[in-house]
Amino acid sequence: MRNHLKRAASVAAMMSMWTGMASAQSAASMDELIAAAKKEGQLTTIALPHDWCGYGAVIEGFKAKYGIQVNELNPDAGSGDEIEAIKANKGNTGPQAPDVIDVGLSFGPSAKADGLLMPYKVSTWDEIPADAKDADGHWYGDYYGVLAFEVNKDIVETVPTDWADLLKSDYANSVALAGDPRASAQAIQGVYAAGLSRAGGDASKAAEEGLSFFAELNKNGNFVPVIGKSASLAQGATPIIIRWDYSALSDRDTLAGNPNVEVVVPKTGVIAGVYVQGISAYAPHPNAAKLWMEYLYSDEGQLGWLKGYCHPIRFNAMSKAGKIPADLLAKLPEASAYEKAVFPTLEEQNAAKAKITADWDKVVGANVQ
Repeated sequence: MRNHLKRAASVAAMMSMWTGMASAQSAASMDELIAAAKKEGQLTTIALPHDWCGYGAVIEGFKAKYGIQVNELNPDAGSGDEIEAIKANKGNTGPQAPDVIDVGLSFGPSAKADGLLMPYKVSTWDEIPADAKDADGHWYGDYYGVLAFEVNKDIVETVPTDWADLLKSDYANSVALAGDPRASAQAIQGVYAAGLSRAGGDASKAAEEGLSFFAELNKNGNFVPVIGKSASLAQGATPIIIRWDYSALSDRDTLAGNPNVEVVVPKTGVIAGVYVQGISAYAPHPNAAKLWMEYLYSDEGQLGWLKGYCHPIRFNAMSKAGKIPADLLAKLPEASAYEKAVFPTLEEQNAAKAKITADWDKVVGANVQ
């Protein structure tokens, strides 16, 4: 018995020692990364408008914390432009070569396949959901939105809480998509989300069921074939809009009670649209790029995005750990609503897009303009 206790004590001591060594190693590694990044002295970003996801404050926070200058290229560029900027500057170490990119999900795997991304795993890697990152660290989800109902409460008396509610007679001439489902990714995802709810979470049936749902919505006279926007919501032309929650929450703030807006994450069929980060394989400032990623995926960086209403990829883990300030949570739908968020794979997204764009006219027959 004593020998067992001695061995247990010995193992415990060794485990404690290893944990201490790992912690010290981690701290030393971070100190070394900070020193190397400061020596490089600069980070070059691209396509980060200051009013998108709170990026203005995030960039300033990074600069203030580490004293590293940020060279901001073309804030209004799109994901495709970011990829082209890497390709065009492979041999260039000057200010036109981006160190990091923030792109739509589909661009992560394609950029990896083209050898354009450097693998790197941040220290909070384990809190990034497996279905929102490349296993080797070439790209990883940074923030996401979920499709929600943006509701003009001055017109809509009973706020819908799930997709099936939208079919009720209470919502005649009320429901719009924030785009044309024959062309808009956001609208296509809206159809997919409704279908996922109706199919009980079966992704293989989501596109077909989504088309069926909107056909019924249109037949009931509830669907408004107008691209829903803040103005049409306020005017009452589209009192319920299906759109990304961060856009809806931003509208709520901008409209400032005129009209009164409520943003609802449905109980089922919660679809997340995620953006991803990556470091250029040709980054002129690779250490500054890695430090930028560490900042973005730290609690501070994640909360910076959340203040801009973009849900950070670590949201669920941070919420469970009580790391999100109460005043910030108060501005958002219930945290539990996001725990059901589904991140469709690229294959699922592509299959849904093909089905919905091809069959919308035939099945639904509403010309969205």
